Amino acid sequence: MSCIDTIQNYAFRSLGFGERMLPRTDFTLCEHFTLIGSGMIWNVYYGVLAILTGFLFANLLAVAKNSNSRWARKPAEWFIFLFRGSPLFIQFFFGYFLFLSLKGVSPMFNPLTSAALGALIVLFLNTSAYSAEIFYGALRSIPKGDVEAADAYGFTGWFRYRRIMFPTMMRLAWPAYTNEAIFLFHATTLVFFSGFPAWRQKGDALYYANYFADKTFNPFVPYPILAFYFILLTLIIIWIFGVINKRLNKHLPQAAIKKLKVRPNLIR
Repeated sequence: MSCIDTIQNYAFRSLGFGERMLPRTDFTLCEHFTLIGSGMIWNVYYGVLAILTGFLFANLLAVAKNSNSRWARKPAEWFIFLFRGSPLFIQFFFGYFLFLSLKGVSPMFNPLTSAALGALIVLFLNTSAYSAEIFYGALRSIPKGDVEAADAYGFTGWFRYRRIMFPTMMRLAWPAYTNEAIFLFHATTLVFFSGFPAWRQKGDALYYANYFADKTFNPFVPYPILAFYFILLTLIIIWIFGVINKRLNKHLPQAAIKKLKVRPNLIR
């Protein structure tokens, strides 16, 4: 089988399209790259959905934590503390069994859907907590002069937040939020360990990398390929967030705009 045939047969294997049977022997580099790349579709899917929904919820949490009202501030503080204080893998574990316990409520909560839905919601909640802390710090760092000027012009409530506070908060928080987005996409590999559905051998990138490592007893080929794909994904994220960063700071001279730097979270 040529490499072109391999790509045609396995490019969308993780979604259930193409060849049903995985290769058994004589594995080629093309098969490694194609199948692991196919599994990356799920990692990107989980990462994009979690980052989009988590961004909105994180803004609400940041505003709530900054609120003078105890009824808004305390729930936000405890939510952020809970998800930042517990390991992500443990959150996956509880998320899976929480939805699995709802099996008697609805037939949709079977072991496959429980793993998929639980993983997505856990990623959403986890990134919301970390992002909210970033946005809260930026919200507290807004120069008082900006807020006082808004008050002097009669800006209040939602209008003041949307036109004055939110843009400034985003400019201050964006470099740190970029690193959170990178970590989130890397964290999607933990979906494999959380019982991600591998029905008919459909799985994420780590599923296929682990498959090749088990069959060949050589992890030094599939896992570096997996790392290569995530490095490419990281470069794409940095580029996209860099474009947004320039947009947020378009009013500043180009020399004053700080370039985004990757600062990985070694311990989380």
